[in-house]
Parts: sequence; C-alpha cells; structure tokens
Amino acid sequence: MRSDNPRGADNQQESLSSTERRFWFLAGLIEGEGSVHISIKASPTRPFGYYVQPEFFIYQHRSRRQLLELAREFFGCGRIRPKPGNPDVLVFSVISRRAIVASVAPFLAQCMTLSARCDDYASFIRAVELLERGRHGTAEGLAEIVSLAYTMNMRGKQRRVPEQLILDRILRGHTPDSLAA
Repeated sequence: MRSDNPRGADNQQESLSSTERRFWFLAGLIEGEGSVHISIKASPTRPFGYYVQPEFFIYQHRSRRQLLELAREFFGCGRIRPKPGNPDVLVFSVISRRAIVASVAPFLAQCMTLSARCDDYASFIRAVELLERGRHGTAEGLAEIVSLAYTMNMRGKQRRVPEQLILDRILRGHTPDSLAA
C-alpha cells in the first residue's frame, strides 16, 4: 500500500544508502557542471603529428569547493585548481587516462545514460576505449578518435582547427617538417 506521506518508508531517497545518495548527487552535479573533452594537440614528435588526451572536468565557484572535494574523494583521483582566467571558479580535473579508465568512464557509463549529453559521454567513453586498445598508434585509429572528439560538445563548434585539416594531416602521413605546411 502506497503512502502519501513524502517522509514515509516508501520514499525512495530514504531507501538509498549514503553511498548511493552520494553517487546520484554526483551524477546530478556532473550533469549541470561537468564536462568531458578529448584534447587534440599538435606534436611534431608523434608519428602522425598529433597527441590526443581524454579530459574530465567539474566546475564550481570557489565557495563550493567541498563539492569538488566530494568528487575527488569519490573518484579517488584528480586535482582541484583555479580555472585559468577566472580564479573565483575552481576546476576538478582528471586527465590521467588510467584514472579515467578506472573511475570516470565506468561512472559515466553507469549513470549518465539519461543525460542531455549522453551522446557526448558515449563518444568520450568510446574514444577512451580506442586509446586503451592502442588504436591511436595507427593513422586510421587516430583519425577515428579525432572524429569522435569532433562529435562531442556541440559537434566541435568550439574547436579552433577544422576537423578535416587534422584528418588530412593524419591520413596523408606525417613527417615533422610537414606540420608547418
């Protein structure tokens, strides 16, 4: 029998453990203040001229640092620092691929399927999986990761370098002198 009392025993929040409440609270925090990104950096020493790195962030005003501390404690990794150009905003970041594979990607896969940005999270997780399988060591694999990166975060609208320019350089082969072209 259902009770209309919001504090009754059938209230789902009361049936969650403190760990589960923290888990779902963190999912909401990430939905509102989190972001994933695949950084693509020109690197003349890399075989195809580019280095890719998965990155996970949560942003919060410095007065709410305890929320970022909660995330760092939950994931068991990452660091908190001021946002460049805006010291009033703090950033919790995880850029270690090992930490992303161990903690962040499983979390996102489990709880962000209903997110408004679920496609971004799926692309991020797929790119991380490709990196883990060593696909960035081939031109085709690196191109696939770059293409996934450009599907994320408003389909790459905030990126300065056009996707096709990067793909052309990767797929045509790379010599250190060709980066200047």
